[in-house]
Amino acid sequence: MTSLLRRTHLTPPDLLADAVDEAVAHLGAQATVYLADYTQTVLVAMARPSIEPAPNLTIDGTLGGRAYRMLAVQTAVVDGEAQLWMPIIDGVERVGVLKIVVEDGGSLEDRAFRRQCWWFAHYLGHLVTMMDTYGDGIDAVRRRQPRTLSAELIWQLLPPLTSGTDKVIVSGRLEPSSSVGGDVFDYALSDTAAQFAIFDATGHDLHSGLAAAAALAAYRNARRQGHGLFEQTESVHRAVQDAFGGRMYATGVLATLDLDTGRLRYLSAGHPPPLLLRAGKIVKTLDAGRRPLLGLDMREGNIAEEMLEPDDTVVLYTDGITEARDEQHQFFGIDRLADFIEREVSAGTPMPEMVRRVCRRILDHQGGVLQDDATMLLVQWTTTGQAYLEPTR
Repeated sequence: MTSLLRRTHLTPPDLLADAVDEAVAHLGAQATVYLADYTQTVLVAMARPSIEPAPNLTIDGTLGGRAYRMLAVQTAVVDGEAQLWMPIIDGVERVGVLKIVVEDGGSLEDRAFRRQCWWFAHYLGHLVTMMDTYGDGIDAVRRRQPRTLSAELIWQLLPPLTSGTDKVIVSGRLEPSSSVGGDVFDYALSDTAAQFAIFDATGHDLHSGLAAAAALAAYRNARRQGHGLFEQTESVHRAVQDAFGGRMYATGVLATLDLDTGRLRYLSAGHPPPLLLRAGKIVKTLDAGRRPLLGLDMREGNIAEEMLEPDDTVVLYTDGITEARDEQHQFFGIDRLADFIEREVSAGTPMPEMVRRVCRRILDHQGGVLQDDATMLLVQWTTTGQAYLEPTR
């Protein structure tokens, strides 16, 4: 870790793989850094100038992919090569997988060695995220197809897709990653509260992205000034109305969760109502606390409340999830969504992987081509779910 710290002090992002391999040599091993692409379908090896790049690995169906999906360390001996696959995470955000090859297969079960690799992979996750901010080398690895201007705008504004504290976990996803238009989400976590929101601007072009960006900026501005839900919502409404003058609108859900009591306060502006997941089952639709579309003056509106129980999860989504149509023009619908989530919970799927699988299922339902942005955000009030997001040492 000290070697990696020194080596990356003045290293550009595209030379990170060299620094990693040099550092891992102190463990008597070799390493390959794989990063998940933005679609979360393949793991792409970071290239090294003097070595032919390793082939991509599918996230579904490979040992490295399993380490990424389930946040579980994997070991194997392949053609005499002793391999250890360690998830790379930044906090609780999945970044990729580190493949470590050792000469002595006995090292794979050595607890001290695995502990060293565990800490190394965690530190590497922080480095990847940090170095991505001052160069395009890491983005070039993860980006496998061109983005629209709207998608470029939205992706630069998003918070980490997964985050958490000792009291709450948040995980979200936008699909498709290359051409998302007006969908966006945001959150802010503290010791006492989780504030979060999801927005869906009308249309599917750059104007939609600009409307979503305006909504997000207004939400953050009001939230960071300490305003409550009502003021946050009105701030977003005014931003959309003033910027577009009735040509664009947005739906949204804004909420605040008290992390000490479980009291959820929320307000929905013409948006599909959130679902409440409890003990592995969707038990309720949160359909109170409504006001008109953002961009339309409010005639009436109110903030609703719901008391959560420990380990409850609030499921927020855009209509691109439930209104996804197959070849027979059948909606994916709430029932399919609820059933899919319940089965993933029963299987013990980590939250970020659950979100990924829902979006993949929506894509499959539409024959691989989305007709609308599909976005999901899960917020779990928990002190136990964090264990699923930490790779075992």
